[in-house]
Amino acid sequence: MMAKAQRARSRRRGTASGSVLSLDRLRIERGLDGRTRYRYVQPRVEPEGTGWKVLSPNCSRSIAPDGGEIAIAWFEPLEDGRWRVHARDHAGNAWLLQADGLGLAEALDLVCADPLGLYWP
Repeated sequence: MMAKAQRARSRRRGTASGSVLSLDRLRIERGLDGRTRYRYVQPRVEPEGTGWKVLSPNCSRSIAPDGGEIAIAWFEPLEDGRWRVHARDHAGNAWLLQADGLGLAEALDLVCADPLGLYWP
């Protein structure tokens, strides 16, 4: 219950500038509720470049031995309304393009299903 209240407060704050609430951010936050891996953690969405990155506690400690929060996905909007989806390469400290030209629903499905464990390590 506390996590939902915190998420609601962060939604009201809107984008990094704080001036406009991003509907894309809300759609991503809500879409992540449908994930199949690590359903017991509460991911967070924050601005990254022109898009949105997803941060999640690393409960398996496979990436962050201290169990800290890690970046797992970056949704990058394209000018035509489509999206690029990137997974985080933690060893290389870089984003790796996984899909290009998807609708937001398709992009969310890719991250939420995550059959190869690219996003939720």
